[in-house]
Amino acid sequence: MDRRKSLKLIATGAIAGGAIATGCTTGEEKAKEAKATEPAFNLDRNPEELVYEKKLLAQEKFFSEHEMATITVLGDIIIPKDEVSGSASEAKVPEFIEFIVKDMPQHQVPLKGGLRWLDLYCLKQYGKAFKDCSSQQQIEVVDAIAYPNKAKADMKQGVAFFSLMRNLTVTGFYTSEIGVKDLGYAGNKPNQWNGVPPEVLKQYNLAYTEKELNECVSFS
Repeated sequence: MDRRKSLKLIATGAIAGGAIATGCTTGEEKAKEAKATEPAFNLDRNPEELVYEKKLLAQEKFFSEHEMATITVLGDIIIPKDEVSGSASEAKVPEFIEFIVKDMPQHQVPLKGGLRWLDLYCLKQYGKAFKDCSSQQQIEVVDAIAYPNKAKADMKQGVAFFSLMRNLTVTGFYTSEIGVKDLGYAGNKPNQWNGVPPEVLKQYNLAYTEKELNECVSFS
């Protein structure tokens, strides 16, 4: 999954404006307010990208507060905070998943249905929704659906849902700033070139001039 495409609004600082008060404002005032609340981007966009991203920002939230809370709990079970890095929620994985279902609608039904399945299962087992269960109960449920080869046949929907959640969580985390640091990836860094090795120069009967040594080659 290409986070550069799917997470532009989160990773590059796009900010969605709040609701515009309509009241008794004039048409001119409304236009000014609308422009003031348009998303602001800190990276350049081509026109097509800008139109697409503004359209996504204008959409209502796909997940309810309850569902987002459940996604947050699940994400932090999959990638908890440790001594090396932060948790999935600290890497804004729930926001990533909210954006993904708008950018990739094929995930909407599997995730909505899976969250519903999870709560119904917990209601039958523990008498409460997944997010309200104890940590031990939550881990028991996750253990029952996290291992496809060990899961019971009647847990098939839960297994499919958790596999998708795990894939999205890992994708969101390890392409975030926190996740990249967790991997230890440093990216491209400038190095110091000390010129062609002396033995190679000697082999071809070549040598640096004084000017080249002073201006082009650093041995420090």
